[in-house]
Amino acid sequence: MEQVAGAPLLRVMLQRALIAETGPVLCTLPGPDHPRMACLVGLDVYSVMVPDADEGMGASLRAGVSALPKGCAAVMILPADLPDLDADDLVTMWNAYQANPAAILRAQDQNGQAGHPVIFPVDLFPDLAACHGDSGARDILQSNAARIVMVTLPATHATTDLDTPEEWAAWRAAKT
Repeated sequence: MEQVAGAPLLRVMLQRALIAETGPVLCTLPGPDHPRMACLVGLDVYSVMVPDADEGMGASLRAGVSALPKGCAAVMILPADLPDLDADDLVTMWNAYQANPAAILRAQDQNGQAGHPVIFPVDLFPDLAACHGDSGARDILQSNAARIVMVTLPATHATTDLDTPEEWAAWRAAKT
């Protein structure tokens, strides 16, 4: 809900995903009464409820993958706490996927540090739907390391992940 470009970052990220036009945009949320639900108002975004969200990222991955429309050939996992990612970055990722549809596409920053987003092909949907805990898809990435194709995004777009008030303050200070 931190403000970026005059709106909550979640809304900004959803708008960027819609601008990139890579496919349907789904947003996982703990429930219909959650304050973040307001970020979806007026956007062509599917809300996916995650009643067991307190478990961590695994619950969101399971719910999101289970809610994908039939026929999806891949899913881009896009955490909403990466303020430097823009629509062009998402298009870059999607173009890399189209050139390598059997690969796992993982963003990295200009220094080669792995980050987000990550695109998983359809054959890994069952593995994503079985994720548990707060490690997200880390085990899937490790067990499929040979399939990963790294995609370099500008600067630290793929790795600027802000989780604490101190990180947000430092990011804002660097932007001024």
